[in-house]
Amino acid sequence: MERYDFVIVGGGPAGLAAAATLASAKGHLPIMEDKRILVIDNGNSDLKRAQLRNFPAAEIGIEGPTLLEEMKNRVSSFENVDLIEDTVVRIEGSDGDFTVKTESGREIKASKLILATGFHKFTIEGLNVEVIPHQKAPRPGKIQLKVDEKLRAAPGVYVAGLLAGAQTMVAIAMGSGTEAALNLLSDLVGKTVIIHDVLKKA
Repeated sequence: MERYDFVIVGGGPAGLAAAATLASAKGHLPIMEDKRILVIDNGNSDLKRAQLRNFPAAEIGIEGPTLLEEMKNRVSSFENVDLIEDTVVRIEGSDGDFTVKTESGREIKASKLILATGFHKFTIEGLNVEVIPHQKAPRPGKIQLKVDEKLRAAPGVYVAGLLAGAQTMVAIAMGSGTEAALNLLSDLVGKTVIIHDVLKKA
């Protein structure tokens, strides 16, 4: 059975931002030196339908599919991150010992989870999480998971992006993914963690 320390379900802006944050903690936190991260994405990110004119971290007017591909390439360049295309159908177990099952038949062990599957529906079985109406969606019928102040839906289960109740903007989704990852890291080490890289002085 495949084993990862952190499994992120959803490879849109929130999930990829979470993965990059966790991956970049290597070199900053000794506990992260041997940790492995997996992103499982079903290829249905809403970003694929977007054109971005108000996102300051990319060319004005960039098409969503182009930006998403660039983000995936950057995240996959971290040596401790793997990305696969599949659909998670069931998650069993508890904090520290989850089993993630996919549509293709994979079974993956994980210590911690970050869920970032969007606000259209939540169909993953097996988790003791509460689905509620999305509080900030521009249209009715959207959902989110009920989370605490650290974006946890259950012990060891962190939530990011639209599924955590974020507004449907790329910058907000990425920030939410970063926050979920930092909350996870902070819980691991028992204190507030921020991952900053700084310029070296000439």
